[in-house]
Amino acid sequence: MTNATPYRGIGSMLLSTSTFLACDTLMKLAVADVPPLEVLVIRGAFATCWCLPLLLALGHRNEIALVVNRWVLLRAFCEALAVMLFIVALSRMPIGDLTAIMQTAPLIIVLVATFMWREAIGPLRAALIALGFAGAVMVAQPGSAAASPLALIAFPAAALAAGRDLLSRKVPPHVPGMVTALAILLVVLLSAAVTNAVFGRWIVPSGLHVLQLCCAGFFLMCGQFFVFMAYRLAPAGIVAPFSYTAALWAMLSGVAVFGDWPNSLGLAGIALIVSSGIAVVWLGERARAQTAARAV
Repeated sequence: MTNATPYRGIGSMLLSTSTFLACDTLMKLAVADVPPLEVLVIRGAFATCWCLPLLLALGHRNEIALVVNRWVLLRAFCEALAVMLFIVALSRMPIGDLTAIMQTAPLIIVLVATFMWREAIGPLRAALIALGFAGAVMVAQPGSAAASPLALIAFPAAALAAGRDLLSRKVPPHVPGMVTALAILLVVLLSAAVTNAVFGRWIVPSGLHVLQLCCAGFFLMCGQFFVFMAYRLAPAGIVAPFSYTAALWAMLSGVAVFGDWPNSLGLAGIALIVSSGIAVVWLGERARAQTAARAV
């Protein structure tokens, strides 16, 4: 992990949230007609087809075997469980409501990083993180669906997503980011295929659905790579708050795709997310500068 600047990690997090939301939007469109687990299988097949050529083009042919590294696999299994819960909830919940619930993941990450890895965040940064969470809820504005049984399964999905991101710290430095992305794609694909064969059903998707899931697979591959790199390039306490920007992308998706325009509360939430994120980075940079000055 680099200690020079967190901005590469922050940039990776911003790219991951935007690409993940693009993937979720396309899945939301497809899952209206296609069973959820089938959506995961088709999307996973396309994502793997996108990932393998890119991995080979980047010269990681000899590192492909690292997908069976125990930390890589454990991270992938956390994602598989999280995404199967997520897709079931997504099939019946508004994307904004579900996004708001998933925003509990950064709080879990920061708390675990604080108590297990002794990453000091301080009361002011903790308050700013809480404000960012409040802003995410204001943007997504979960309604009655947040109290439904399907909404409840989104909370363990958020916890599993937090576990996935925290396990990025355990993956050996010599494992390329694209290899970890491939591991997740394969484990999710196989898990969804087996589960769908046992409990689900299969229908013939339309050409539009295939195109949607082909694009979703591409965005998924990008998102998995960028979220892994975010936690490798910067401390969890710095990059985790920027996952709140998923609420911004969810709002934009609602406007552009589903015709849901933000109200004044949503706009206030955007201001909270942006301002708290900038303040978290500024405090982190100041703390590092002070530590460096004392070391001189």
